[in-house]
Amino acid sequence: MFQYTAAIAGSGFMGATHLEALRRLGVEVSGIASSSAEKSTLAAKRLNLAKAYTSYEELLADDTVDVVHICTPNRFHYDMAMRALNVGKHVMCEKPLAMNSEESEKLTELAKASGLVAGVCYNLRYYPLNFHARDLLAANSLGRLFHINGCYVQDWLQFDTDFNWRVDSKQGGMLRSVADIGTHWMDMVQMITGRKIARVFADLSTVYQTRVAGADTRVPVDTEDCASVLFRMEDGVAGSFFVSQVASGRKNTIRYEVSGEKGAVAWNSETPNDLWLGHRDRANENLNKDPALMSENAATLAGYPGGHNEGYPDTFKQCFSSFYNAIGSGHDAAPAAFPTFEDGHREILLCEAILQSHQQERWITVEQG
Repeated sequence: MFQYTAAIAGSGFMGATHLEALRRLGVEVSGIASSSAEKSTLAAKRLNLAKAYTSYEELLADDTVDVVHICTPNRFHYDMAMRALNVGKHVMCEKPLAMNSEESEKLTELAKASGLVAGVCYNLRYYPLNFHARDLLAANSLGRLFHINGCYVQDWLQFDTDFNWRVDSKQGGMLRSVADIGTHWMDMVQMITGRKIARVFADLSTVYQTRVAGADTRVPVDTEDCASVLFRMEDGVAGSFFVSQVASGRKNTIRYEVSGEKGAVAWNSETPNDLWLGHRDRANENLNKDPALMSENAATLAGYPGGHNEGYPDTFKQCFSSFYNAIGSGHDAAPAAFPTFEDGHREILLCEAILQSHQQERWITVEQG
């Protein structure tokens, strides 16, 4: 059990998801703050929390709270994270870290100067087999890498009557599908390969120029529904990925494949407990998630024995476990450490390079974060 007290800002899907993972870890959660005192009260009752903060200011003033989990819409992340760090609280922030790289750079600098632990919730890297894949690459099991490809596709915005605040750039940022789900893919692949994406060439598409936003009112759409991105890693390895929130039948599919001179490795979130190992000169293999058969580091991120599947909720548990372990050990701990504000800043720089590439129709070098 972790001897810290957390509080949650944001009462939507992510707030409840963070709470569930924290309870599984034994982290005490003091209460929740929503956009109004009324919503906070309703959320606290629904989630069986003792305290409903009347405001974010009240949450920050609570001296019993060590850690703030920020689960609000994107436009609030910068201000909330900044204020939490300024009053001495550790922060776990939902992605994206901020609305632009100027904001995320300031947050990164403040986090470093404060000595506090500051993380961004790129939880999807924490499927255990992703860390086994990372260890295979680190051991040079695939040899020299040739190329990387993959996708992250969903269908929850397939119809023009589908509407969410993320569609509005003022609330979610200039990029939507890339920032919302593409950054998860980029974080995962960079973690697995141990390489950073250095250059990008992107093509973005908006399939509906307007959407219905209640009572048959149509509003203009200025964010992308899907995107194709070519990239080069810092060592020149080629890659590509596709993101879409209008891919019929795909509820939440993230997939990658890494190919090298000795073999290949591939993983798909629709079958997250299987890792495909490709070969040229012998039969392909499938590794089912089993701590007894995985690398030592990956095995520590598997909460259940072989034959017992793990999924989406477990990624939050493992992500937060790494984060809280870092608090206890004085910040940086193991190679499998949590995604930091630096990682969050880097993802925003990638997004800005992707948008610039689309606008200018050319390759763009990603700024160093």
